[in-house]
Amino acid sequence: MKLSQDFVMFNTDDEGMLVAVGGAPFSGMVRGNGVFRDLLDLLSEEITEADLIAAMTARYNAPEERIVRDVKSALEQLREIGALVE
Repeated sequence: MKLSQDFVMFNTDDEGMLVAVGGAPFSGMVRGNGVFRDLLDLLSEEITEADLIAAMTARYNAPEERIVRDVKSALEQLREIGALVE
């Protein structure tokens, strides 16, 4: 999976933004914290859900169960707005 070309990603030091462009089924912008920014960065290239979870687990000192839950939740929200190509 990876981010759809119908979305443009913008990053700052402490947040990530995803903006719908062109033919995106969603109209608007999604903003998130630095964790969201890192998730978007990883999704800029083709990656599996398992590899995404492993990368986030390596980056953050948090229980793996929480990372799995949070990654799955973020992916579901990105799917809902059509931001993922699978």
